[in-house]
Amino acid sequence: MIVTNHDTGKVAWISQGRDQATVNAFFDALGPERAALLTHVSADGAEWIHPVVAKRAPQADLCLDAFHIVKWTTEKLDELRTRTARELRAAGKDDQAATIGKGLWALRKKPTNLTGTHKTALADIAADDKQLYKGYLLKEQLRQALTVKGDDGKRLLRGMIAWTHRCRIPEFVKLAKTLSRYRPTIDNTLDHAVSNGRAEALNAQVNALITRARGFRSAEALIAAIHFAHGGPRPETPWP
Repeated sequence: MIVTNHDTGKVAWISQGRDQATVNAFFDALGPERAALLTHVSADGAEWIHPVVAKRAPQADLCLDAFHIVKWTTEKLDELRTRTARELRAAGKDDQAATIGKGLWALRKKPTNLTGTHKTALADIAADDKQLYKGYLLKEQLRQALTVKGDDGKRLLRGMIAWTHRCRIPEFVKLAKTLSRYRPTIDNTLDHAVSNGRAEALNAQVNALITRARGFRSAEALIAAIHFAHGGPRPETPWP
């Protein structure tokens, strides 16, 4: 587990393990006085992170990373697309199933990144499969809420969750329950625009380091290499 400093982008603390005990070990090393200075913490939806942060740094606003929120929605849209194509093939509607297959990237991409081919595929889906196109619109409303942020973003989020609850699409009804559960942390994200961007950038560099080294024989060796390459304090002494 790597803890990244939002201000500097450097490693704040790193240790082997990905569970509540590891998060607690970080706060033990940080100490109560410095934990009380934390104002914002960003994380994905891992249940083993949130309760520990809430207990050890209750004053900090916990923000759910926007990338992971959109990823949840895209995954549900992919599940819906796969199920729809399977049902069409079972009904002997291979042409419609093929159209949905061609629309994979059109459904996933941002509207601003769509090519002419993507737009055509999306138009075909809108004409042939209203349910799948509705899933696409739900995904884009959530993305727009995260782009707008603030009170306007929260209004878009509320509308999207309400629409998702009553859309009668099984995959998205499940998503609505997840979004409702994480609503306070998503609201924090919309208020403060804090994300895991720096952490994800660091993770990409760590993966590149592992690739260049062709792997490491132990977690200790990897941790030492990360500290050497990216600075930051040793595991037992988080940032000053």
